[in-house]
Amino acid sequence: MHIIPAIDLIEGKAVRLTQGDYNQKKEYNARPLEVAQQFEDAGLTRLHLVDLDGARAKRVVNWKVLELIAGKTGLHIDFGGGVQSDEDLRTVFECGAKQVTGGSIAVKKPDVFEKWLSQFGSEAIILGADAKNEKIAVSGWEEDTQVWVYDFVENYVEKGVKYVISTDVAKDGLLQGPSFDLYRNLQDRFPDLNLIASGGVSGMQDLEMLADMNLFGVIVGKAIYEGRVTLKELSKFLK
Repeated sequence: MHIIPAIDLIEGKAVRLTQGDYNQKKEYNARPLEVAQQFEDAGLTRLHLVDLDGARAKRVVNWKVLELIAGKTGLHIDFGGGVQSDEDLRTVFECGAKQVTGGSIAVKKPDVFEKWLSQFGSEAIILGADAKNEKIAVSGWEEDTQVWVYDFVENYVEKGVKYVISTDVAKDGLLQGPSFDLYRNLQDRFPDLNLIASGGVSGMQDLEMLADMNLFGVIVGKAIYEGRVTLKELSKFLK
């Protein structure tokens, strides 16, 4: 199981929100590159980079931070937040992202998302399936939908999606444990999917339970920043 540390960006700084609420923001580091380099120095190879300004503005905003981190580290970066147009997508890839996560776009403009999947391939495009009470949430989680997460994922798996990042919005940033049932259900329904869990990790026990589920990866954010898990502890999962 890949341990994928997260850096969420607002105004170019590394922050974390609680349950996606922009009013519950905590800044951790004004220089995200330093954070990324610490992850790399610890032996981690991947990074989940989220443009929270972009998610709100519906266009990529913090592309310069992506370009800096990609240029100064060897991390495999998946980038999400605000990728709403062909121009956004080109910018993100040109700035060094290896994968791009599309969530809102896959809900609101499925024809565009499907075109990206066809054009760039299933190794480059990740489906973002963020859910609140098993219903898809979009636009930085500020909008709820009536789309059932399992129907949403199934539709795109049939169209060739191989990677899915799923966050249970109700769990994110609370350090109360991940949504094990959600991931178990997704695993059971889509056994060939590269499923990446996100949100709620509170410590090593959560990570060990997720590892036992044979997930492709897990995104860890607040648990690192709040000292619930150390980078040294995470090294036990390194392949």
